[in-house]
Amino acid sequence: MTFWRIWAALLGSSLMIGETIRSWGQGRNLLFVLDDFCIGIPLVVVAVLMANPTPARWCAFSASYAAAAGMLYGSFFGKLVDLSKPASSNIEIGLLTSLIGLAFASSLIGLVVSIRLAGSAPSARLNPAVGA
Repeated sequence: MTFWRIWAALLGSSLMIGETIRSWGQGRNLLFVLDDFCIGIPLVVVAVLMANPTPARWCAFSASYAAAAGMLYGSFFGKLVDLSKPASSNIEIGLLTSLIGLAFASSLIGLVVSIRLAGSAPSARLNPAVGA
């Protein structure tokens, strides 16, 4: 479990740090910068809270991975479809697309694993409705 908590914290941190590096000095709309923070902060916070897992925290853990996957889906495939389109970024478009793709894959892996771990957690066995 510790590995997946670290995975979530690193994913959330990399989203926030990466977006800051990408957007620094580019004059990008603040909404396009803050969306990564709205996804990254819950990943980091829930990763910390999962030191003491409860059924609600398991749900939040999986939901934070799902939110990251949802955000990264559009970003990754939008760039993948048209790599020749110029992007306002401090990072070359091919590298940026690769990094976003890795983050997308990481969020999907984290989502699947967090759901599987939640189903086998002791709290799920004590309360059959949690695993159903």
